Amino acid sequence: MSCLFLGVIRRQGGVGASVGVRSLTSIPSLPPAVADFVKGAVDECKPAKVHVVTGTPEETANILAGLERDGMVKRLPKYENCWLARTDPKDVARVESKTVIVTKNQRDTIPIPAGGVKSQLGSWMSESDWQKARQDRFPGCMTGRTMYVIPFSMGPVGSTLSKYGVQVTDSPYVVASMGIMTRMGTPVLQKLSEGAEFVRCQHSLGRPFPLKAPLVNSWPCNPEKVLISHLPDTRQILSFGSGYGGNSLLGKKCFALRIASRIAKDEGWLAEHMLILGITSPQGVKRYVAAAFPSACGKTNLAMMKPAIPGWKVECVGDDIAWMKFDSQGKLRAINPENGFFGVAPGTSDKTNPYAMATISKNTVFTNVGETSDGGVWWEGLDPPAAGVTLTDWHGKTWKPGSSTLCAHPNSRFCAPAAQCPIIDPQWESEEGVPIDAIIFGGRRPEGVPLVYESFNWQHGVFVGAAMRSEATAAAEHKGKVIMHDPFAMRPFFGYNFGDYLAHWLSMQSRKAPTKLPKIFHVNWFRKDPASGAFLWPGFGENARVLEWIFKRCGREREDEAAKKSYIGWLPEAGAIDTKGLGSKVDMGALFDVPKPFWQQETKELRAYFTQQVGADLPAQVEAELKALEDRVHS
Repeated sequence: MSCLFLGVIRRQGGVGASVGVRSLTSIPSLPPAVADFVKGAVDECKPAKVHVVTGTPEETANILAGLERDGMVKRLPKYENCWLARTDPKDVARVESKTVIVTKNQRDTIPIPAGGVKSQLGSWMSESDWQKARQDRFPGCMTGRTMYVIPFSMGPVGSTLSKYGVQVTDSPYVVASMGIMTRMGTPVLQKLSEGAEFVRCQHSLGRPFPLKAPLVNSWPCNPEKVLISHLPDTRQILSFGSGYGGNSLLGKKCFALRIASRIAKDEGWLAEHMLILGITSPQGVKRYVAAAFPSACGKTNLAMMKPAIPGWKVECVGDDIAWMKFDSQGKLRAINPENGFFGVAPGTSDKTNPYAMATISKNTVFTNVGETSDGGVWWEGLDPPAAGVTLTDWHGKTWKPGSSTLCAHPNSRFCAPAAQCPIIDPQWESEEGVPIDAIIFGGRRPEGVPLVYESFNWQHGVFVGAAMRSEATAAAEHKGKVIMHDPFAMRPFFGYNFGDYLAHWLSMQSRKAPTKLPKIFHVNWFRKDPASGAFLWPGFGENARVLEWIFKRCGREREDEAAKKSYIGWLPEAGAIDTKGLGSKVDMGALFDVPKPFWQQETKELRAYFTQQVGADLPAQVEAELKALEDRVHS
């Protein structure tokens, strides 16, 4: 530690705490553990000044004004308090290839794959390689910039299911976004001053002053040196070189999934890549459901669904992440640890998701979408703008419909407060969480996988989650339409060895305390007609018909109620899915066809995947489920 310490200078007007770097003074306003963390970061990164974020509206307005002044965002006059950011085209998505977990032993992070095969279940970095990488990046990386200190809570402040973090960053865009995505500022500092534990998050754009090269789009980043690193043993995250959401808003995937999944394993709960919704029947009975889908499989659309069947109501608790813990009665209870929605914009419209459109009408930061000449936003999937209104694409260039390029980047985003959602669930900030009756897995499967089926039991359901596959998406840097294994929709987010993760899920059925396990289902909205290539199911609000069946199965009195047994699980019996009022002719036979040759090939691919990727770390119960499925599809 050098002799450069921090002194607090309170600004007039109470707009946050601006902190100058001085010698041999301390930080009276920060709890000792936080002060130590910040001092270490200052010593390493050498910022010009430090600002402790309080989260007040005045402070947020100042941050946004500064971003506007620097050309990083522009105001969108068509809406109330909405902003547009355009990034460097090299900084547009999560970078899985540069995202690592650092542990002493490789096997703590990933199963050791079969000879010569690259692990798809995470990237491990040794402690010595990581120290070198850190030395090569962080020293002096904030020279000339302000370091912002963000105390934040994942989950409602004070909930027993919540966890705290402190992020230091040199990106004011991150401060503005974290203010939407987390509970941030003084109330959290209060909890930390009471001695609450916190995850240490250090982030830098990696562009100290003076700049060695001009910025692209006024967006500081260092694409050649991006590294997003997680140290689960010490609950630390260090992210360098990217200003994009998933890489820089460290409360999101880095903390709420990668680090939290490891904390959850240690403490006996679950941190999952799942939406949470409440569904109420016409009779007024309400159930809560958690659902895991890979990116771009309609997670936000399902979480904010407008049911197409009369009398049913869906309310949204969260659209991306669920933290779930058993209560003293043995009921699995879930919170959404986030405070906002960080959703993919293209494809979101009044037709696909009217409630999302209402949510993002004010107080929203848009990134890499198109811009209209009347001060609004546009992206693929929206109706063409009104006559006389012209478009600018995400690069800032004039764009016309029919152009060979896209107006909005496929992974362009909106970042909006969850409380603005018109159907936000009344219990969304409940400190004890909402009771989960069903867990749904799903993915984009153009062929072979039925619209919905239920697992035979918890162990079989864990296998169904482990066997998830889906077409790849734009949220990561993968290209093209390739069917990828994405177990539990967590493939990019596991914080520890996937074999141990499966064992942790399986252990829920042998808890000593009382346990009421949710039922487990698998859905597929994306099956296609092999002849025409058209989707067989209309999706969106019509998905309520599938939720209705799931709802009824959760309250069933006998195992085969409204269901028939197939070799992959329980399928709805004929007529069990309400098709009354389905606008177009839907071929239910084709949607529920379970072709043996397809499933014989599927089991072959699953066996190869488990053998190569999980190997000796695959729990015996999952191996037994695969063997049983193989026997059933070959009988």
